Amino acid sequence: MSEKKKIYFVSDVHLGAQALKNNHERELLFVKWLDEIKNDVTELYLLGDIFDFWFEYKKVVPRGFIRVLGKIAEIADRGIPVHFFTGNHDLWVFDYLPKELGVILHTQELITEISGKKFFLAHGDGFDPEDKGYNLLKKIFTNKKLQWLFSRLHPNFAFYLAHEWSKSSRLSKIKIEEKFKVKNEGMYKFAESFLKKEQIDYFIFGHRHQMVDVEINRDTKFILLGDWISNFSYGVFDGEKFELKRVKDFAES
Repeated sequence: MSEKKKIYFVSDVHLGAQALKNNHERELLFVKWLDEIKNDVTELYLLGDIFDFWFEYKKVVPRGFIRVLGKIAEIADRGIPVHFFTGNHDLWVFDYLPKELGVILHTQELITEISGKKFFLAHGDGFDPEDKGYNLLKKIFTNKKLQWLFSRLHPNFAFYLAHEWSKSSRLSKIKIEEKFKVKNEGMYKFAESFLKKEQIDYFIFGHRHQMVDVEINRDTKFILLGDWISNFSYGVFDGEKFELKRVKDFAES
């Protein structure tokens, strides 16, 4: 990989979050970031919850996000692979974004090799077997019959319900946890267990809105990408090392 070419990872932008008051500013900043990386990005991984809510009808998609969608399409049109992972907030992405923007859609985790390193990539929800309540909820939300029933609702009413749900979510109360114990996390325990059957160099997740870069062992790192609510963070891999970074001009304001 050329020294000037880099692979970027980002998650939990939550565009359009009803619980937040700075959606326009965050969207402009995200577009600015996408524009800044377009000259050295060789691959882009959007690891879930890029949108706070997304549901596609056959002929209708959520309004808004034009600047972001256009910038992603611009990057993809240049032949740069853009991987879009569904998160727990935007799991109802079907075929619109792949067809219109040219993104590569992932609804499950992905194991891939980059510059001789093996990466395990996922949004991160559903990896904690002890979180039975959420795992049941995810099964409901991904049920094809229930998705079909939801699509029978008028979009105005369906999106109203979704936005009301979002207002009551933890986004409205989110803050950096002072005593975040990563080794107690279900994702971390999953990674430890997974290593018993397959070697991975980097586990990279979103979902928890925390910035974490720790070693599981001397050969494996566990990464949480943070978010674009409190951290305004992203990951970058230059072919030799992985770094977590912040968009400081906004995060420190």
